[in-house]
Amino acid sequence: MRTLQRLGAYAAGVAVLALGAYGLGSVVGPVGADETAASHGTHAGGTGHPDGGAHGATEEAEVPGGLQVSQDGFTLRPVTAPGRPGVEQRFSFRVLKADGESLTRYAPTHDKDLHLIVVRRDLSGFQHLHPTMAADGTWSVLLTFPAAGSYRAYADFRPGGADKGLTLGADVEVPGTYVPTELPPPSRTAHVDGYTVTMAGDLVPGEASKVTLRVSKDGRPVTDLQPYLAAYGHLVALRVGDLAYLHVHPDGSPGDGSTAPGPDVTFYAEVPSAGTYRLYLDFKHDGVVRTAELTARASGGEGS
Repeated sequence: MRTLQRLGAYAAGVAVLALGAYGLGSVVGPVGADETAASHGTHAGGTGHPDGGAHGATEEAEVPGGLQVSQDGFTLRPVTAPGRPGVEQRFSFRVLKADGESLTRYAPTHDKDLHLIVVRRDLSGFQHLHPTMAADGTWSVLLTFPAAGSYRAYADFRPGGADKGLTLGADVEVPGTYVPTELPPPSRTAHVDGYTVTMAGDLVPGEASKVTLRVSKDGRPVTDLQPYLAAYGHLVALRVGDLAYLHVHPDGSPGDGSTAPGPDVTFYAEVPSAGTYRLYLDFKHDGVVRTAELTARASGGEGS
């Protein structure tokens, strides 16, 4: 994963909205292919199953998802700055086209026109949100920034008529005194609300790696996971250091006649380089969506 950012104290009451991509670093990797290419396709920045053709290596290396505020003629433009932490507030933004007008036509991916991911740069405070769009193309959502600090906001979407999706990222600053959260060490087990998630498989740079996440509760496998956004699980991976973004969806889909509703949710994820990644698994059970978080290392392969 990435090294933790150590930020100084923020001046109380100041809200700075920083646009622009974070430093790209020296390693780039493949951005995800069209989600419609296979039944287990991914959002922008993700890759699919090795037999589906969605993850195929490109001849020309591309920048991983989420590192740029502008890409392919589209720009992420926040229009509101966060207030103080710990208070629910409305966060609004627009996706601008090359002509400066707002994008208003989107191709739905996994039941939504746009997915918003918000996370602090020390990889704490992860949120996966689904804002609503006004007629003028302004997206907005109520959210709470849990603590002061620098956050990365990712807009994960596919423009209407486009053959692939993309992920744009921008920094937003939440005023107050920043107290960093230490990144947990690599582990194959995560706990959330009485559930245990165990990871099998390894991330290999430059390859579609099979990763299976098993969900259990009170020591018993969960075999009745509920569909959430047309899947039994959603996996986001962020690279430590620059927060390169990878959003992967599982192999198979609910109701396809072969995919069981747990306890195992299998993904084929392609990370762009060796290093440390923070994994966030969204799953739904008993009517509640929960997020399990793990730290994982990717070594070997093309990025080592």
